[in-house]
Amino acid sequence: MSLLNHPINIGSIELANRLIAAPMQQYRGSAEGYATDYHAGHYSRFAAGGLGLVIIESTSIAESGRLFQNDIGIFSDRHISPLKNVTEAVHKHGVPVFIQLCHGGRKASPDNQGEMLAPSALPYNEDYGTPNEMTQEEIREVVEQFRQAAGRSVEAGFDGIELHAAHGYLLHQFLSPLSNKREDAYGGSFENRLRILKEVLQAVRKQVGEEYPVQIRFSATDYVDGGLTPDDIGGAVNALEPFGVDAIHVSTGGLLPVKPSDVGPGYQVPHAATIKGYTEVPVIAVGLIHTQELAEEVVKSRRADCIAIGRPLLEDPDFVKNWLFSNPVK
Repeated sequence: MSLLNHPINIGSIELANRLIAAPMQQYRGSAEGYATDYHAGHYSRFAAGGLGLVIIESTSIAESGRLFQNDIGIFSDRHISPLKNVTEAVHKHGVPVFIQLCHGGRKASPDNQGEMLAPSALPYNEDYGTPNEMTQEEIREVVEQFRQAAGRSVEAGFDGIELHAAHGYLLHQFLSPLSNKREDAYGGSFENRLRILKEVLQAVRKQVGEEYPVQIRFSATDYVDGGLTPDDIGGAVNALEPFGVDAIHVSTGGLLPVKPSDVGPGYQVPHAATIKGYTEVPVIAVGLIHTQELAEEVVKSRRADCIAIGRPLLEDPDFVKNWLFSNPVK
């Protein structure tokens, strides 16, 4: 049996195998941010493809934090029912489904209602424009929005939550010294820059209880000198684990409009391996892991515990099904 077919637990939820559908924007939400029949069918088809877990696309916790005008949200009780249609469709295949909760910060759509907020008044680029530096009251409001979104996630039937602290969105913006130039309790030292993520995690955990799975997605590097490194993220994981982190999903980049110089199969795996050295909770690797041979090697070498697959699933939802029933790769 393939190593990828071995069960694993993320918190209280057992995954039947180590293969996960990575969260990918579908740009098919309604103008109000509602999930549609498209989303129910899309994620149901992923679940039918033999995956151990489906993580749905970035879902906004605030109207002003939406990434795009056609993404989905969970910033009101009216969003619960459409999302419940998604979870019920996935559960028909016996597969758990997590929601990814996000606020775009300075990378939120400029067309959103409300002010664009960020830890510091530093733009991502000219297209987005300059955000307003958040007051501490606005920080508390965002923490509360994450808490409320977590409660709605449970009501909608999700089996777990992924907090999006990667790809240059709000929680990542606070964590990186390149985008956080604050001089108060939320800026300066690493401990201070981590503070909002810690408060979000505590608020979410208080809302959903100790047994409900909560994982975090990080960008392990900003690809710029002076930015975050995998060891920084390892330190963040160590600091957050006592507050209830059940898995770590390791990606890279997105804070600045720069791209890595060397992109190839498994290019983010070394970062996942570094972070895995800091924690005992499952680590999810992602990034051009598109062959069974590579996926098996990553798990066998214990550089990561699970493999997230992205774009190939959009072309073929059955992309990984044959991996699970073949002989282990030698």
